[in-house]
Amino acid sequence: MTRAKAKRRRVAMITGTRAEFGALETVLRAAHECKGLDPKLIVTGMHLLPKFGRTIDQIRDGGWRIDATVPMQTGRDEPGAEALAVARGIAGIAKAITRLDGDIVVVLGDRIEAFAGAAAATCGRRVLAHIHGGDRALGDVDDALRNAITRLAHVHLVASKDAADRLRRMGEAPSRIHRVGAPGLDDIRRFRQAERANRRRSDRRLRELLGLLAETPFAVVVHHPRGRSARLEAATCRQIVAAVEQCELAGVAIFPNSDPGHQGIIDVLSGLKRHPRWRIFRSLPREDYLRLLSRSTVLVGNSSSGIIESASLGTNAVNIGPRQSGRLRCGSSVIDAGETRQAIVRAIRQAIRRPKPATGRSVYGNGTSGQRIVEVLENLKITPSLLQKQLMY
Repeated sequence: MTRAKAKRRRVAMITGTRAEFGALETVLRAAHECKGLDPKLIVTGMHLLPKFGRTIDQIRDGGWRIDATVPMQTGRDEPGAEALAVARGIAGIAKAITRLDGDIVVVLGDRIEAFAGAAAATCGRRVLAHIHGGDRALGDVDDALRNAITRLAHVHLVASKDAADRLRRMGEAPSRIHRVGAPGLDDIRRFRQAERANRRRSDRRLRELLGLLAETPFAVVVHHPRGRSARLEAATCRQIVAAVEQCELAGVAIFPNSDPGHQGIIDVLSGLKRHPRWRIFRSLPREDYLRLLSRSTVLVGNSSSGIIESASLGTNAVNIGPRQSGRLRCGSSVIDAGETRQAIVRAIRQAIRRPKPATGRSVYGNGTSGQRIVEVLENLKITPSLLQKQLMY
């Protein structure tokens, strides 16, 4: 190791899902371009499971070096599985952080992978930086885990003014709060520029993904469980499928995340694989996902993509059920709906009639979040007072 290399600050970034890596990737890219940082990538969670597309392979295909892998979930949808996964995650991530000798640990969001990384970092006396703290989303145990990570974190990299204000009300010191925007918008900005530059290539890739459906109006369906039984999650998914079909749209659906109840959604979607008006994917590379969203008639489900990113892609979104309750909407292009077929149909038809949203500046920033985050991490003064938190109320 060279002397210059030894002086670089080691930043361990933890990723557990395809969606969160899509947002974290821009931070990782900026960190690699920064002379003062030495980024390390720890891959865990859903990335390692074939059931959800084994997206660790997509990370490698993107050219990223993986410095550690930590198995957490087994893929089984059964009581107690998430708690055991957290235990494995804390143990494995703690070992990885120690081996990599990370100065700062970065986690994003509110899932169990982020919580496991946060616990391992804080108990290991490492600086913990949390992206997307201060947001609200009812989810399953999402709000509880996000707030727990907030209490553990030494540095808050928040996506909006709304989130920053909430953290201050929670007693977090203003000096620890940095408003940087949502990193998921960064690659959308680059994607739109690339689409304009080579529309023909994009059209060809869309046909490869969808075949003849590329020529028809289609909805993208991304719907996650929220901690209920597989039976109840399957019932809601069937309502979504029926509503899309009643609105005379083709459907492009992506498997859900691994939260409890996921098997019910997977079973419904798997039953559509031979349906001529549906295309089902376990997972997709980020660029393909953005392409489908930007070309779709509407995004349907309860993914954070609809709440944070859809307006920046020029797409109206139907948000179903209470999973995203309380989260700041990216614009009036987000239409909330109940979980019945009739409610979803009304919302989809409203979205179809509504003009496409403008893709300008968002309440979640202007697409430069990755660079802002890296600047905070590079210039951070790591002192005993930073590591010893005291709430301000």
